[in-house]
Amino acid sequence: MKVDTMRFVDKYFGVPLCLIGTAIFKIFGRPKKNVKPKNILFIELSEMGSAILVDPAMQKAKKAFDADLFFLIFKKNKPSLQLLNTVDDKNIFTINADGIISLIKDTWKFLFWARKRKIDTCIDLELFSRYSGLLAGFAGADNIVAFNNFHGEGLYKGNMVTHKVMYNSHIHISKNFIAMVNALMSDKKELPYSKTKIYDSEIVLRKAEISEELKEKVAAKIQRIIPEYNGGGNKLILINPNASELLPQRRWDKNKYKDLINRILEEYKDVYVLITGAPNEKKEAEQLAHQCGDRCFSFAGAVKFSELIGLYELSKIMITNDSGPAHFAAVTSMPTIVIFGPETPALYSSLGKTRPVYANLACSPCVSAANHRKTPCKDNVCLQMITVDEVFNVFKEEYNG
Repeated sequence: MKVDTMRFVDKYFGVPLCLIGTAIFKIFGRPKKNVKPKNILFIELSEMGSAILVDPAMQKAKKAFDADLFFLIFKKNKPSLQLLNTVDDKNIFTINADGIISLIKDTWKFLFWARKRKIDTCIDLELFSRYSGLLAGFAGADNIVAFNNFHGEGLYKGNMVTHKVMYNSHIHISKNFIAMVNALMSDKKELPYSKTKIYDSEIVLRKAEISEELKEKVAAKIQRIIPEYNGGGNKLILINPNASELLPQRRWDKNKYKDLINRILEEYKDVYVLITGAPNEKKEAEQLAHQCGDRCFSFAGAVKFSELIGLYELSKIMITNDSGPAHFAAVTSMPTIVIFGPETPALYSSLGKTRPVYANLACSPCVSAANHRKTPCKDNVCLQMITVDEVFNVFKEEYNG
């Protein structure tokens, strides 16, 4: 299902359904409050990167309540949860969002699945999605934690919540997720939750376990296209020029990537550049590689998602648009340079070794929870203003540092 179709369904079907759901809750009574969590379900459907950014909050919940963790996510995004394996595979439920029929079918299956597993706590990580609000509201949980707009206009998602958390657009999203866990930990009712200070030390991300076998497997794939590659991490530079369909305005110009790659190859005579991407991005990656020097290669679709962390661990540095790979790389030791445009690193920077490049225009960020991440912008000047020189200078500092 296309992103705009999902937004349409969420608005025009989600709002009345949330109104009906709220009425049902009022008539038949709300869930019991202050039930100690034993089976906690996290709901994050649409963003693969957020499935990484929530890990510190999941770790805190697991430690605080000694609870079993569960996760609900769209099927296509499930692999992101398997990088850290915080949630057991058997405790992950996926929804196929490719079409309306499959979406409805899996929604019903989920409601039975949640009750069978005696989910007592739902934490709805989606900012203001009505669909996720309905899923949390009807999962049978006693504790339902979600962001609430309070006196703000619009963004209605019903009142099927026991712990209403104030979404703070001035702190990193990972701290907002921690606030949701803190709401559960509070021994008194707060309005709004959570009246706690969240420290940077609370959003430190764990590293993935990367075996030598995995690195050797990935190295062998690299050697198929670069026979002279000997496994040295200092020789591999990764370029990820793509961004998801959710926000295509995040893409830096391909010609600038071409010029940047050629500058890198000219300055550093012993490095190789690999252009990464999904299998459906292979054609574009090959076209870009052909415009660059003979030490630049397309590697799009060359490794499985589960092998990405092996590739990252073998590489010196990655330059990427603001997209999932920046967050996937955060679970490895490889640093990243992330080019931001319509988003802001203040909220969505990766939790790894990262260096954001951001023009900081007056109109940026133009996507937020308030507009469901949909911008009217057709001319991403915020990225056009970022020059090759600027990114190259940051690269040199990181590479030589």
